[in-house]
This record gives sequence, structure tokens and C-alpha cells, in this order.
Amino acid sequence: QVQLQESGPGLVKPSQTLSLTCTVSGGSITTKYYYWSWIRQSPGKGLQWIGYIAYSGSTSYSPSLKSRTSISRDTSRNQFTLQLSSVTPEDTAVYYCARVKGWADESDYWGQGTQVTVSS
Repeated sequence: QVQLQESGPGLVKPSQTLSLTCTVSGGSITTKYYYWSWIRQSPGKGLQWIGYIAYSGSTSYSPSLKSRTSISRDTSRNQFTLQLSSVTPEDTAVYYCARVKGWADESDYWGQGTQVTVSS
């Protein structure tokens, strides 16, 4: 069974860069045709897709966050990482990583989520 686990700081100061890592077990992040996504949920709001890194290493980002977002991977550790720069309190949210079936555009495994608060 595939398991995903988010890790990273729970508190980030405004204007700094938020960095989170998702460690995957039970499956390789290079397996065709899966996409490894980051999603967040802010207080009182719905889920917001941030972006993904595909099995091939290609990336795609939400247009509204693209200028501040970078997703990379370490295949030797079976991890992928989110970096969101110039954060503001509006970026406070629970951040999730998830696996998406590329041929069906649906997620099948999620991490438990990690709270990130942006505050000075």
C-alpha cells in the first residue's frame, strides 16, 4: 500500500519561503503514469490545487501560485518537495501531498496533511 507523509516547519515568517517534503513509501515516484501533487486547504475554504511533479519529472502549477511555486524531487529518497516563496498570512493552510492517477485525473492516496502557519 502506498503511503505519503508530509514534513516541514509548522511556522513560517512572512516573506520567507515555505518548504515541505513528501516522503512516499510503497511505490516509486517514477512509476508511470502517476502525478505527485500538492494541495492545500485554508481555514474556511475549499481545497486548492498547488501543482504537481509527474513520474517523468515534468511539473505543472496553479496559475494563481505559479510565480511563487517550485516542486522538485529526489528519486533516490523517493521524495518530492514544495517550495512556496514570499509567503503571507494568506498562505496559512493545511498542506497535503497526494498521488494522482494521470490516466483518470483522480487521486487515490493522500498524506495526513500538515498545518503551516504564516506569522511573525
